[in-house]
Amino acid sequence: MVGLLTDIGNVRKLNEDYVGYHEDNQKKIYIVADGMGGHNAGEVASKMAVDSAIEYINSMDSIENLERVLSEAIQFSNKKVYEFSKTNSSLNGMGTTITACLIKDSNMVVANVGDSRCYVIDNKGIHQVTKDHSLVQQLVDNGSITIEEAAVHPNKNIITRALGTAPVVDIDIYTIDLKEIDRVILCTDGLSNSLTDLEIYEVVMKTSISDACDRLVNLSKERGGRDNITVIIFEGECKNDWDFARKQI
Repeated sequence: MVGLLTDIGNVRKLNEDYVGYHEDNQKKIYIVADGMGGHNAGEVASKMAVDSAIEYINSMDSIENLERVLSEAIQFSNKKVYEFSKTNSSLNGMGTTITACLIKDSNMVVANVGDSRCYVIDNKGIHQVTKDHSLVQQLVDNGSITIEEAAVHPNKNIITRALGTAPVVDIDIYTIDLKEIDRVILCTDGLSNSLTDLEIYEVVMKTSISDACDRLVNLSKERGGRDNITVIIFEGECKNDWDFARKQI
């Protein structure tokens, strides 16, 4: 089961987020992207990135090395966005974050560029898989600010890595055994900047997947909704005791 929702939020005039997925007998693909750039360039970049990555993976006759395939797919998307940005001066600086999951059997590979996130939920709670490529994350890493200070930092939206801004992009790759996972959550920073990890966990644990998407977006909008908000949630393969897990909140 999969649920997804993207929302313009309360302030923006354009939704530059994009979400897509594909499921078949061989594999499953889930992707979120948060575009950037003037005019409609961000909207174009995020859609192009997601659609191109899915297109590339679906073009493969077989998938054996998940890490290689997903990395190649994102490089393919990066090239598409980068080359398109050169076709018109109004598109200069267009780019996007991207966070993607590729699944075969019980194996999941996660790739990310930028600050869109992947979380997993198991019987111990919620865990952030990806690491933000952002200015505040760098400040946290070098000890200049605390995690609590990062959450309210005025420059928390500045990313240090994006897809489509250079001919080649640096991609972080993570591997997950879905047998240990109940739920997987992908989201843009419109959600993660509005809600704490614990709040996301509580909503996902207490509702169905489709209802959780609605509640997470609505809660983000109640907090101000200053950015576009996108979330996709799908099931893992571990069926833990949810009543026990709720007691850990």
